[in-house]
Amino acid sequence: MQDLKVTLIQTSQFWEDKSANLAHFEQLLPKAGTTDLVLLPEMFHTGFSMKAGELAEDFESSFAMDWLKEKAKRHQTAIYTSFICKAENHFFNRGVFVFPDGNVTVYDKRKLFTLAKEEQHYSAGTVEQIVEYKGFRLLLSICYDLRFPEILRNRMVSETEAKYDVLLNVANWPERRSFHWKSLLLARAIENQCFLIGVNRIGTDEHELVYSGDSIALDPLGQALSMIQPHQETVETVTLRREVLYEVREKLNFLKDQ
Repeated sequence: MQDLKVTLIQTSQFWEDKSANLAHFEQLLPKAGTTDLVLLPEMFHTGFSMKAGELAEDFESSFAMDWLKEKAKRHQTAIYTSFICKAENHFFNRGVFVFPDGNVTVYDKRKLFTLAKEEQHYSAGTVEQIVEYKGFRLLLSICYDLRFPEILRNRMVSETEAKYDVLLNVANWPERRSFHWKSLLLARAIENQCFLIGVNRIGTDEHELVYSGDSIALDPLGQALSMIQPHQETVETVTLRREVLYEVREKLNFLKDQ
């Protein structure tokens, strides 16, 4: 029964400075060592900017995608993050799950953050995206999606298998609502009986918003697997044990009771 090693990279971001962010991640990625999957914060090489027209990259000719594919291949790991993308004459906060072989699965953020007027600059995605990787099913999500349990709802699809096993969320979630971030992560893990990986940035952005990170890996009982401290740049790897999913879902058959 295969385990999955997942690396959380909690770090600050340089505001709308793609080169500086890529150089910084270039230094951090080797610290992950041997791992199966790396998560980087939302809009990884710009920060959470509304300058879609200036910063967007065409998906078919994206420097960000070329960079992610090269790093995934070099380090032989999958990478999940999001970036500002232009596709079919629309701008998206696009999540990308990049496999080590260069294949990519796309997820466009479905719930746009109206407090930042994200919906005025980006189009919302409409499709749920589950990635199958190394024996695990991973549901992709981005930041504000976390507040909407109806779009993240898990369910049993057979006697022994659920729709997904791991919920991934990459974010730029301000410290002023960190209690919400931590509470929602915990709730989503428990109610969906899944592993949950939430990776958030630290530092301060151009709007003087402070980010505490509070990145975490949780097991299906809501217990922490990671030890990342707030406000600290950290690269931490955790191991997700598939047998834990079976044990929890067998002993506590809450998903079946839906």
